[in-house]
Amino acid sequence: MQAIRGHADLMSRRRPVAEVINDSASSQELRMRLKSVNEARDFAVSELLLPDNRSYRSYSDLERDYVVWNVFAAPEFELEPKIWCYPVAGCVAYRGYFNADAAKKFSDRLIVDGYDTVVGGVSAYSTLGRFSDPILNTMMRWSDLELVSTMFHELAHQKLYIKGDTAFNESFATAVAEFGMQRWLSHKGESERLTARDDQSAVQQKMMVLVKSARKELTTLYAQDTKIKLKRARKAEILNSLSNDAAQLISESEATLRNWLAAPLNNARLVSINLYEGRSNAFRAIMTSCDMDFACFYARANEIAELRDKARAAALSALSD
Repeated sequence: MQAIRGHADLMSRRRPVAEVINDSASSQELRMRLKSVNEARDFAVSELLLPDNRSYRSYSDLERDYVVWNVFAAPEFELEPKIWCYPVAGCVAYRGYFNADAAKKFSDRLIVDGYDTVVGGVSAYSTLGRFSDPILNTMMRWSDLELVSTMFHELAHQKLYIKGDTAFNESFATAVAEFGMQRWLSHKGESERLTARDDQSAVQQKMMVLVKSARKELTTLYAQDTKIKLKRARKAEILNSLSNDAAQLISESEATLRNWLAAPLNNARLVSINLYEGRSNAFRAIMTSCDMDFACFYARANEIAELRDKARAAALSALSD
């Protein structure tokens, strides 16, 4: 019920982008940014082959910083996410709330039950094309690049989505946004920003190598028949080492990048990161084999999507390697 009420409120606030741009009460900054988003939305259709519909053709001001707050959870000594199932989205590895306090209370209950948890504010979400998703004021807090990238990401969910496979869905959308931004910045002739973004992507991939190594260590640790106190201590050492290694990697690079592996880390944080980035290398491999052709990329991603769960996971793992 809270999800229905929250989404209904969001939809009721929609105004056509053209109307907001032409409204004298709109700030000059908002008008300029919406014009840029409009251009990128058309580009998403013509160049990225993303859905041509009414999504992101309207604007909603929610008068708050985030649209929803997602709760991720994983058992204290496991790296598998807790799963929740919904009528529209199917089964996913998070639970969303339109109220921050409600998300925190739910997280606290999970902690009592022995879960590691993390609560994160989210600036956008996709209804998979079932509704005409608007641009949100919560997205306007970002840079122009992050704003356009998020729109590409959310539109990718409308292009391809598998009920029950959050890791596939999020990594696929993350990859589409990455390739889409490369194409967008090239189209705009912004070579310096493209180089900077490529540098960021390179560092992010190195950070995911660190995550993969830490996950291996933790998986081995969790399988051991060790006293809980000692297991907790070793878990903390591995996670702290991961945070420190990530911070050093960023400091040694020239990329401007937030350390999304900063302490405190727990299993839920690792799970949430892996959902969005864990399979991205597989999709990069597909795009490379397609010579950066989006039609080819989508066709091959669809072929993998049609596999059964275990075969799909094996195919993505092989591509990642």
